[in-house]
Amino acid sequence: MMSNSAQSHTNSHSDEQTNRGKTTRKTRRSSVSDSDDSAEVLKLYNVQKQYGTEPIVNNLSLSVNAGEILTLLGPSGCGKTTTLRLIAGLEAVDGGTVRLNGDTVSGSSFVPPEQRGVGVVFQEFALFPHLTARENVAFGLTDHSSAETDNRVDELLELVDLPDQGESYPDELSGGQQQRVALARSLAPEPDILLLDEPFSNLDVDLRVAMREEVRRILKQAGVTAISVTHDQEEALSISDRVAVMSDGQIEQVGKPEAVFQHPKSRFVASFLGYASFIPGYVSGDVVQTEVGTVPREQIHGLASEYNQTHIDLLVRPDDVSVCQSHPDERETQSEDHRRMQTDAASTHAQFTDAPTTVTDPIDSGTESKTETETGITDTESATAQTDESGYGCGEVVARRYLGPTFLYEVELETGESVQCMHNHDENIPESGVVDIEINADHELAWFPREQRPDETDERYPRGIWAYLPREFCLVCLSWRNLDGY
Repeated sequence: MMSNSAQSHTNSHSDEQTNRGKTTRKTRRSSVSDSDDSAEVLKLYNVQKQYGTEPIVNNLSLSVNAGEILTLLGPSGCGKTTTLRLIAGLEAVDGGTVRLNGDTVSGSSFVPPEQRGVGVVFQEFALFPHLTARENVAFGLTDHSSAETDNRVDELLELVDLPDQGESYPDELSGGQQQRVALARSLAPEPDILLLDEPFSNLDVDLRVAMREEVRRILKQAGVTAISVTHDQEEALSISDRVAVMSDGQIEQVGKPEAVFQHPKSRFVASFLGYASFIPGYVSGDVVQTEVGTVPREQIHGLASEYNQTHIDLLVRPDDVSVCQSHPDERETQSEDHRRMQTDAASTHAQFTDAPTTVTDPIDSGTESKTETETGITDTESATAQTDESGYGCGEVVARRYLGPTFLYEVELETGESVQCMHNHDENIPESGVVDIEINADHELAWFPREQRPDETDERYPRGIWAYLPREFCLVCLSWRNLDGY
């Protein structure tokens, strides 16, 4: 299943095929052949940067190809903006090398920013208030004749859909128009690579969504190579050809947006790209047994044979899981399963979490809890008893958040794990109490070895549905945004 953001990204590619016919000319510099789209424009190798004794960028390596839009994505303080400044030449590396079109611009030698062929679109746009839009675009064209400058400005104003705003001053333009003027000004000298520093953060939410698609269209139509920096997951997934997720000055994963979202290589990447729930499971032959039912082994992405008979955690997103009310009139058919759940709850906890506990039956909360010693049931028997043929498991709704078209539920399982589920606002889902839950994903699920679980005190891993909403909430990928940092 593809996220809404990933689907939007895919659709944008087909739109580009239509828009490319409108191109007046490509702005890529002659040093990179138009026919060689795989040419490596930028290469970072073991780049290091520290302020005082604190490392900000730590042995970072990355390459960017011609015509590609790559986004550095990460939380506050991860080093993404510092990396952008190192590429631009606004900072010198403390170690490693930066190469543009095969030439070292930082490392063993240092090339000043103005000689690198790099364009920058700043977060605040940085337009000159006393110059018109036309004069702002023409500002960097110092080595062109008057006629060449006029033609180039006309071309770029047409590219950014502002052919009639050339004589307007910045304060006479909307935020989106100012951004397009800033983009045109950066493209005017035909840079080898364009750097965009949080380009949409100063726009309101509605305009931000529209401008993401507009900027991607302009960059693709111009044929320019671009690197964007953001902490906004939806922005990164929708505008980029590839996404590089950063944490603690290093790249955790780089790849196509759909691949990074659906198959994260680390728990941090999984957690950072929206809501992530980790359901404990036990690999047993052709299935993975979980508290909410069995999952076919073939549905687990890349689950190698050496992990048989081991404990793992399955990654599920809110739309991979569904809940339904546990009706009293269904107790008769479920009673045997519930009695088993009561009897072996502690063994189930040990089976899926490697830790003994005391658990009460979620249906009959007044029933006395039992330990594994009292029940005398083995791990294997417990797992078998816990999983019924319907694939349903039992949990309790402990939180609910209204998101307009949907509700986001947090369901606590028998093991104490929490799972986030998303349902349409008109579905009959209880606000609290006991519910049945199932995994209904129609795609491969990512997984992680149990021993790789993070420390409970690690603040990089948000927990619960409220932990993801510190400021502004994104309905598309269920994630947070508007955090400032490096």
